[in-house]
Amino acid sequence: MDMKTILPLVILSSQIASAQLVTESFGSGANAFSMDFVTIGNPNNAADTTGAPNPVGAVAYSYQIGKYEVSRDMITKATSAGSLGITLQDMTSYGGNGANRPATGVSWNEAARFVNWLNTSKGYQAAYNFTTSGANDNITLWGAGQYSGSNQFRHKDAYYFLPTVDEWYKAAYGSPSGTWYNYPTGSDSIPTAVASGTLLNTAVYDNQSGPADITNAGGLSPYGTMGQGGNVWEWNETARDGVNNSASEIRELRGGSWYDFDSGSNDLDASYRYSNFPMYEDILDGFRVASVPEPGSASLVILGLAAVLARRRRSARGVAARR
Repeated sequence: MDMKTILPLVILSSQIASAQLVTESFGSGANAFSMDFVTIGNPNNAADTTGAPNPVGAVAYSYQIGKYEVSRDMITKATSAGSLGITLQDMTSYGGNGANRPATGVSWNEAARFVNWLNTSKGYQAAYNFTTSGANDNITLWGAGQYSGSNQFRHKDAYYFLPTVDEWYKAAYGSPSGTWYNYPTGSDSIPTAVASGTLLNTAVYDNQSGPADITNAGGLSPYGTMGQGGNVWEWNETARDGVNNSASEIRELRGGSWYDFDSGSNDLDASYRYSNFPMYEDILDGFRVASVPEPGSASLVILGLAAVLARRRRSARGVAARR
């Protein structure tokens, strides 16, 4: 088997993994809902050295991230099913409280409790260590052996979690080819400001009347996420200083919102970020969820490619025998 045969198959496997869409279901009965995740492949990618922080965006593993922001309906149903106590901002003056609108007025702590419920409702390990019952109480750091590296926020065995700044940044500004862009639309040009829609190189920002439904929040990123630029600012798991070892540390938010004005220091740009305390709630802030890949999904692709290679090898041996 020569490289002319192997290389296209390797490229194909990368494209399949990058384009993969996974739908996960949660809750039951009146509290049932689903979330779509896209696969972020290209593990061990080189970091971007033009964004903020610098460097940023290097991720050593494949993972998944929500195609859309978390909606009001998801929060309402999870809160009901799990008695989570999470509150949402009344958006009557900003386009209404439609079920498919992004969940706003959710603090980092509340987002973390939502993520914990996603895990525990499916029998997985909770991502964040809450030792008190208040919906907006701070976490307690995980102890030795319960976390990986220096990230004491996230349990090492959690399935769902809030994306770190590197995970969020790669999904927004990166691409399967490894190219980095200034905006989360696969472009270095400022997106066209729209009130809603799915056209390429658009985003919901620049003083719109309110956020759009999560499925109409602007053009897609190269990996297939929507609304990582504009609509609502999104909480990252990472502390502002990049070291997750203080439970009360201010957290990063990325991507800009429907209200932010187009300006020379555009809030949607890869170099822009802001931060706030984990108990802070605001009408401009929301989040999306990330996860580890579904067990076996990557291996299925590999097995499929192996079968193709095996068939080609058998065919080649048959030709040689006939000669």
